[in-house]
Amino acid sequence: MRHDSVSRRRFMASATVGTLMAAGAVNRSSAAEKKTETAGVAAENAGLTTYQLGPQIWVRWDNRPVTCYRAHRSQKYPYLYPLAGPVSGLSVTSETSLPYPHHRSLFFGCDRVNDGNYWQEDYDRGQILSNGPKLGATTEKSVEILDACDWQKPGGPIVMNDQRSIVITIAGPTLRFIDIGIEWRAVQDVTIAKTNHSLFSMRAAGDLTPAGGGRLVNAEGLSGEKATFGKPSAWCDFSGRRAGLPGDIVEGIALFDHPKNPWAPTPWFTRDYGFASPSPLNFQEKSWQLAAGQSVTLKYRVVIHAGDAEAAGLADIYKAWTVL
Repeated sequence: MRHDSVSRRRFMASATVGTLMAAGAVNRSSAAEKKTETAGVAAENAGLTTYQLGPQIWVRWDNRPVTCYRAHRSQKYPYLYPLAGPVSGLSVTSETSLPYPHHRSLFFGCDRVNDGNYWQEDYDRGQILSNGPKLGATTEKSVEILDACDWQKPGGPIVMNDQRSIVITIAGPTLRFIDIGIEWRAVQDVTIAKTNHSLFSMRAAGDLTPAGGGRLVNAEGLSGEKATFGKPSAWCDFSGRRAGLPGDIVEGIALFDHPKNPWAPTPWFTRDYGFASPSPLNFQEKSWQLAAGQSVTLKYRVVIHAGDAEAAGLADIYKAWTVL
């Protein structure tokens, strides 16, 4: 596994050469010379590579984007985008799509935290501010991204913070795992009122959603918003045929909720336009409280896959994950 943190010029140059060659815009004196250069670029960028530029960390597999962790402090919160489908290369998530453009692909946030909003609206209501992502443990097929984030209003005291680990794994030719571990700690005494805007969430790409011709299904086999909304489940999955591509390429994205998480089995907030989250705070009878210094540990897995939920074997993947 190779990491580049400073060689931006080489990164951009190789990407430009690859793009031009694919478009037929680079002329070479001989076919052999072209083949040699292409082989050199491919060998240099084979396998899992990372590229960090400040608060952004790109992860690539065989020089194709897998995802990017985006943690600039000008944002409402850090998030992952794109999440490339293993076959198409198109993102299986959406960023800033209507009807709720504040949804950012794959993210962790919460509204109504001590009357602050760490989910939507203006930044003066609150931001989740990264202290700078770093690379953690790496292998030939996995990379860990570490970050520490402060929850606060501009110029105000820190209300909560979180320590997060994000492990991205190439699990097979048509399978990607993103394992998320979060320790969420109260710096002050915290009260979170009932809210549907809470915790770890995904916003699927339009062509994977029921509204766009795709499918939403949970672990019990229930399908669509009406059947899955408010139902406790181990996971939910969006899948569908990728729009605008020849052939019949089907891809999907699943979000797993770990059985040891607080509130498990957790009821889900789901929408046919592509939103899904194990969101217990929407279904609580009274405000949830966490005393200063106390924390909760949350664990999720995101599975990016070819085929639908059944073809991808999500039930077996979930079972194996929970015994790790």
